Amino acid sequence: MSATVITVTSGKGGVGKTTTTAAFGAALALEGHRVCVVDFDMGLRNLDLVMGVEKRVVYDFLHVAHGTANLSQALVRDKRVPNLFLLATSQTADKEELTHEAIDHVMNLLRGEFDYILCDSPAGIEHGAMMALHHADHAIVVCNPEMTSVRDADRIMGYIAARSRRAQAGLSPVREHLVVTRYSEERVRKGEMLSLETIQDILVMPLLAVVPESDSVLRSSNAGRPASLDGKTDAGRAYRAAARSFLAETRHGIAQSYRAPQMAGAGFLSALTETAQRGLLRRLFRHA
Repeated sequence: MSATVITVTSGKGGVGKTTTTAAFGAALALEGHRVCVVDFDMGLRNLDLVMGVEKRVVYDFLHVAHGTANLSQALVRDKRVPNLFLLATSQTADKEELTHEAIDHVMNLLRGEFDYILCDSPAGIEHGAMMALHHADHAIVVCNPEMTSVRDADRIMGYIAARSRRAQAGLSPVREHLVVTRYSEERVRKGEMLSLETIQDILVMPLLAVVPESDSVLRSSNAGRPASLDGKTDAGRAYRAAARSFLAETRHGIAQSYRAPQMAGAGFLSALTETAQRGLLRRLFRHA
C-alpha cells in the first residue's frame, strides 16, 4: 500500500481548514478507503476536537517520530467510520522539533498503512505549514469568499509550487484543488461576498467544492462530528460530492473537479458549471 498525501492548507486562518480536513477525510473513508488525518498544527491542535476523539489521544506525531511510541499506539480509530484514523500532534513541544527527518520517518510509516493521508496544515507560511506541504501529492486550498482570504490563498499557491518534495525532486507538480467555504448566494447578490467567478479569476485552480454558509457546520464541529457524516445537510452533501469527484478524477484522469458540487438548486448548479468552464479556458490560455 502506498498512500496518496493530500495537504489541506490556506493562507488565512479561520477559513474552515480543519473542518475540511475532517469532513473530506471522513467522506473518503465513507467511500471505502483507509484514511488517516494528521494534525500538523503543533501547540494549537484542534483536529482531535473536530473529530471528537480528544479524550482518546495518548501518543502523538512526535512520540512516533522519536520512537517513544509505535504508530499503532498513536493512531486513534474513529468509532463511527472504522477505516478512518487520526494522528494528533503535540500540544506542548516546540514547532522546531517538527524536522524533515521526523516527518519523513512518520510519513513513510503512514504510507505503508493507508490509502489516503490528509495533512491538516497550520494557516499561512510558517514552519509547520511548510512541513505539511513538503510531502503533498495534492493540495486542497481552502478560502472564504472575501478578498483577504482569497489574496492569502493566492500567495500560498506559490509556496506549494516551490517548496514541495515533488518540486524539489523535479517530479510532476502537486495537483491543486480549491474549496470555497461559507458561501452564500444571497450575500453575493447583496455585494457582501465575492462571487465564484471573481474567486476563480484570482485563484486559477480546479474548483473541488463549494460549502455553503450553514449553522450545521458549526454544530458538527462543536459536537466532534465531521460534517460529511451527516448526508442530509448541504455541507455534508458538498463534502461527499467533493470526495467522489476527487476519486473519479484521480482514478480516471478526468477533470471532474470542474463539475458543480451537488448543493442548492438547479440555477446555482448551472451558474457554477459555467463559471468552472470559464476558469478552465483561462487556465488553458494562461499556460499557452
